[in-house]
Amino acid sequence: MDITVQELKQKLDAKEEFLFIDVREAHDNEEFNLGAQLIPLGTVMDALPGLEAHKDQEVVVHCRSGARSGMAQQLMQQSGFSNVRNLTGGVVAWQEAFKS
Repeated sequence: MDITVQELKQKLDAKEEFLFIDVREAHDNEEFNLGAQLIPLGTVMDALPGLEAHKDQEVVVHCRSGARSGMAQQLMQQSGFSNVRNLTGGVVAWQEAFKS
């Protein structure tokens, strides 16, 4: 299941509880950060044991455009995470929707 940038913004503004993961590389995260925990796609599988407590909680993953986070979403679902949502369009869509 996916989540739109508008839905994500509402969740963040309401300070809802969910695990928020950025699967981009560190330099991308430094350039623009939505406040997510940085777990680059190449390290997601290694990080999963540490995220076990969140298996049944809502997890939102994002990247630049939605492709890498879509892969992370699949990996997490295959590892038993039941509610992983991919940010549609990623950071590109966020920046487009919320230009300042």
